[in-house]
Amino acid sequence: MESAIFGPAAHPGARRALITGATAGIGAAFARRLAADGYDLVLVARDAERLTDAAELLHETYGVEVEALAADLVDDKGCEVVEGRVSDAARRVDFLVNNAGMGLARGFLGSPVDDEERQLRLNVRAVLRLTHAAVPSMMDRGWGAVVNVSSVAGFGPIGPGSTYNASKAYVTNFSESIGQAVQGKGVRVMALCPGYVRTEFHQRAGIETTGIPDPLWLDADDVVAAALRDLDRSRLVSVPTARYRIVSEVVRHAPRSLLYRLAGRLQKRSGRGGID
Repeated sequence: MESAIFGPAAHPGARRALITGATAGIGAAFARRLAADGYDLVLVARDAERLTDAAELLHETYGVEVEALAADLVDDKGCEVVEGRVSDAARRVDFLVNNAGMGLARGFLGSPVDDEERQLRLNVRAVLRLTHAAVPSMMDRGWGAVVNVSSVAGFGPIGPGSTYNASKAYVTNFSESIGQAVQGKGVRVMALCPGYVRTEFHQRAGIETTGIPDPLWLDADDVVAAALRDLDRSRLVSVPTARYRIVSEVVRHAPRSLLYRLAGRLQKRSGRGGID
């Protein structure tokens, strides 16, 4: 694992945020917004060179201290290193954003089981372990926040053959449960459940997106702004934009037979296969 610090902090008493998957998309948007709000940052990602470039730019732009911690959260050692950084009392983390995640282009039986396990370890295991590392010390201090980036896909089986939905269902339910447990203790835990966001996520996974209508796409900076507003309101689940709140309610409460038919039609429109 590689670590580098760009600083020192202009304000030694500044709060510090650790963001996983911090070099692109929602993670990068959180980094920009929190740096603008005066947070020192710890950025976590696999690509050390890209991470260093992002850290340097954020420090130069906002004048905050930025630590670049290169680690693969799928790997046991990588996850342990980041857990240790999250729980380091000497350089405390006040705000944790579990953003790192992945999807798969193929359905369950068409994906190698090792790929399915990598998805599970990143989308679920890393979120659990880093949240577990962060919350106890936050409770001891009486202040802290955790945002776990989930998805509206986690509200129901709307992607036949996809296990991504199941992983995000865990993230949402886990966050909502832990968020209830820490209410009144100065700590907030929230699941952020956006819809389609213009990031590198689909490209990296090899998922075709040409069939997705433009109005369904969200901007990462707008998603982060909505998330922070909902966090300030102590909401346990944040679904940015009215249209996706409607989608989430339909997915949650529609009769399953209707939901299955709708999922099948969406699948045909996207051109993606089901189980393979």
